[in-house]
Amino acid sequence: MELGAFIAQGAAAGPTDHALACLLGLLGLRVGEACSINIEALSTERGHRTVTVLGKGSKLAVIPLPPRVARAIDHAAGNRESGPLLLTRSGNRMNRQAATRIVRRLAKRAGVTKRISPQSLRHSFITAALDAGVPLRDVQIAARHADPRTTTRYDRARNNLDRHASYIVTAFVAGAT
Repeated sequence: MELGAFIAQGAAAGPTDHALACLLGLLGLRVGEACSINIEALSTERGHRTVTVLGKGSKLAVIPLPPRVARAIDHAAGNRESGPLLLTRSGNRMNRQAATRIVRRLAKRAGVTKRISPQSLRHSFITAALDAGVPLRDVQIAARHADPRTTTRYDRARNNLDRHASYIVTAFVAGAT
C-alpha cells in the first residue's frame, strides 16, 4: 500500500518525479541506474518497450517497461530525443543526492513514516514481486542478483506454510493419477 501511495504522489508531483518513482519502485532499478538513463536507451524489442541500463559490474541489462512506466518515462522525456531522461529543475542530469531528496519528499507526502531511500524502493519492488507470487528465479533475474540467496533475503513469506511446495507437488501428482 505504501508503494502505491508513493507512486501516486510521484504522479501528482510532476513528470520527472513520477518517472523516478516508477523507475525505482516499479522496475526496482538502483538509483545510479535510474539517474544515468539517457533517452537514447529507450527502445522497442520484440513488441516490448524497453530501457537499457548499465548495471552493477558494468553489465548492460534490457528492462521491459510496463505501460504505466513507459507513459511516465515518455512524459519525463517530453519532446526531447536525446540526453538525460531525468533532469533537475536547472536542466542538469539528476544525481543520487537529488533523487534521494525527491524520494524522501514523496514518501513524506505519501504518509510513509519510515525513513525511505532509493534503496528502500528497490527492496519494496523485490518484496512486492515475491509477495505477488512471482517465482524466486524470475525475481532474481529482474533484480539482477547474481546469487538467489540475495533475493531470498527479501522474501517475508518464505516461512509461510500456505505456500509450501508440498501442497503444489501433492496436487500435481494427484492430477497425474
